[in-house]
Amino acid sequence: MTLNDTAPVALVTGGSSGLGRELVLSLAGRGWTVVTDGRRAERLAELADPGIVTVPGDLTDADHRAALRRELQGLGRLDLLVHNAGTLGPSPLPRLETVTVDQLQQVWRPNIGAPLVLTGELLPLLVASGGILMAVTSDAAVEHYPGWGLYGASKAALEHVVLIYAAENPGLTAYAVDPGDLRTEMHQAAFPGEDISDRPLPETAVPHLLALVDRRPPSGRYRAAEVDLTPAEPVR
Repeated sequence: MTLNDTAPVALVTGGSSGLGRELVLSLAGRGWTVVTDGRRAERLAELADPGIVTVPGDLTDADHRAALRRELQGLGRLDLLVHNAGTLGPSPLPRLETVTVDQLQQVWRPNIGAPLVLTGELLPLLVASGGILMAVTSDAAVEHYPGWGLYGASKAALEHVVLIYAAENPGLTAYAVDPGDLRTEMHQAAFPGEDISDRPLPETAVPHLLALVDRRPPSGRYRAAEVDLTPAEPVR
């Protein structure tokens, strides 16, 4: 694989499907070098592009995170870190009083534990590039829906973590981005047996995420649909 030594570099976790996959493809189409991962190696293998580096694995595994770190150290920079990977948890969604310790760990390890630790491991590269830290979050982080307590609490914690990283590192910009309801596998799992074909496809949210990267407003929480799409000079 031949990579562009002068291209900006992104790590997008969970790039094998849904919003993560569309974001990976869009960044690569802009000339970025994109490192991405996922637990389904066969899905990652479909991302055939000279600017995409795929690393199959589970973010909760320390050896996998080390493999991601080695890839990025080899590239010599990190301009954008997107925490997209995560899990919904039990389906159908449970009421809080039924949540077990095992279910808590099942959701919080990938949704908050792995992003917190991975960001710390990659922080020197990200700060050196004056980079952007982005977390894909949910309205469930700030709204209170029956059944969404476990997942929503994990997303609220993720938002807090990425924005604290920016507060502690002034050269870093951080965004917690709510993409809205999208037609994804995870969203379907939240509504088993229901028709979610009225939800927008994941690619509809990508221009709004890229607009944050291009325009670089102050760190904070953003709803994707409200991000200004007025053209700005892309980061090259």
